[in-house]
Amino acid sequence: MKLGIAQLNPTVGDIAGNTAQLLAAAREAQAAGAALLLTPEMSICGYPAEDLVLRADFCAACAAALQQIAQDAPPELALIVGYPERSDQGLFNAVALVRGGKVESVYRKHHLPNHSVFDEQRVFDSDDRPCVFVCDGIRFGLNICGDIWEPGPAVRAQEAGAEWLLVPNASPFHLNKEHQRYAVARSRILEARLPIVYANMVGGQDELVFDGASFAMNAAGEVVAQCPAWQAGLFYFDIAGESCSGPQHQLQDEDAAVYAALVLAVRDYSAKNNFRGAHLGLSGGIDSALTLAIAVDALGADKVHAVMMPSDYTAGISVEDSRDMVQRLGVRYSEIPIKPVFDAFLAQLAGEFAGRAADTTEENLQARTRGTLLMALSNKFGTLVLTTGNKSEMATGYATLYGDMAGGFAVLKDVAKTRVFRLANYRNGLSSIIPQRIIDRPPSAELRPDQTDQDSLPPYDVLDAILMAYVERDLSAHDIVAQGFDAAVVRKVIRLVDLAEYKRRQAPPGPRITPRGFGKDRRYPITSKYRPEGDLP
Repeated sequence: MKLGIAQLNPTVGDIAGNTAQLLAAAREAQAAGAALLLTPEMSICGYPAEDLVLRADFCAACAAALQQIAQDAPPELALIVGYPERSDQGLFNAVALVRGGKVESVYRKHHLPNHSVFDEQRVFDSDDRPCVFVCDGIRFGLNICGDIWEPGPAVRAQEAGAEWLLVPNASPFHLNKEHQRYAVARSRILEARLPIVYANMVGGQDELVFDGASFAMNAAGEVVAQCPAWQAGLFYFDIAGESCSGPQHQLQDEDAAVYAALVLAVRDYSAKNNFRGAHLGLSGGIDSALTLAIAVDALGADKVHAVMMPSDYTAGISVEDSRDMVQRLGVRYSEIPIKPVFDAFLAQLAGEFAGRAADTTEENLQARTRGTLLMALSNKFGTLVLTTGNKSEMATGYATLYGDMAGGFAVLKDVAKTRVFRLANYRNGLSSIIPQRIIDRPPSAELRPDQTDQDSLPPYDVLDAILMAYVERDLSAHDIVAQGFDAAVVRKVIRLVDLAEYKRRQAPPGPRITPRGFGKDRRYPITSKYRPEGDLP
């Protein structure tokens, strides 16, 4: 039999648009000769719909869409669609088997993830009943996403007679996620002795990015079909007994995958929220250069406006390199010196500041002047301001609230500075768009004479290693020092991270590309007296 996988890119809450996508995919799959089409988790309403599923009217709209799909889909096609099911028994993350003009059966998710970015136990109820159906003589069982990450549901499907396990997913991307999925699928195969078809969503939803990369794995734990990452569309597997054949796409290496994730995140956040394009501040530094490259790849050069806002401390080569890069990309470019605005602020504050020496206040005021200008352009032209700060800066608070943090989407929010350099070199390997001098120069905020980042921070290779240990792995200060890092440096970095929580809470959202970003998956109190570095020698 021919089985179709629909790697769809739904929009949360666009029930009519998602329904149209599902029906178009169903008709295309039927025309291609597929007997069965598997679509992602929550494909009717998008994922995660968060507290929208708690609204009775939202669930009623999804239920009406399910009935429309049953009525309008090709009757000979078995179609699996995901939706929030509200009934007298509770509220469930469910998938329906639609066939012959009706909803034939429903499977409800059992294992509800409640960790990292997931809050499903907060909104959904659980059910442990299996669902097995026959299509072209093959008995298929259903699990939903998190069900295969834990023992139980796969075995119940096998005990109910399933010969194959179908798994619709909304599994967000992070580094090396595909290897985790393979490992989990193999664990379920060892447990239930069922080959698996794993279908995943594509697209950006706020801070999450879904990569697709659907696959089939036989009962020996071998990947026998692999769909591409980052590509929406229909893909077909041929199943005969326990054997399966299908597409054989090669998944990307780390840097290519991360770059693709960032591009898709910017494209979908902009399009799904109806922005007309993007503005960003171009400084002549590597973070803004990489952000500009991603923006152009996501939206097109005609939708991106780069703004250089030089001050008295902006190096001449920063302006030169910015002009060079925008010429290579063909984007709209403006230069708006901030000195007149900055001087006006200082004049207004002169009486209040009398007798006090210049300090970081004046540095931050420059950044806030730039943020005000960018937000004015955003308001006037209906564009999205892309902030350019990276994860290393967000972690340590090396960013100005209402200044360089001002904007709507933080493209590099989960990208450490060391990876920024890697991504810049990766993108230049495709075509040389970032001037090499930008990559080679020591990073600087250029807010005072001869400033470099290392005036305030440890070298980025040291900083990022400590941040990965503390932020992403939750290692203690003593464990980090035991890895060979200087205790004074560790103490300083941890203190910077903890003190900057109030800034991060006010930062714009940005795409998550690591197992733990600064978003839903790391929830620390702003007000806290706990100091994990306090007893270091």
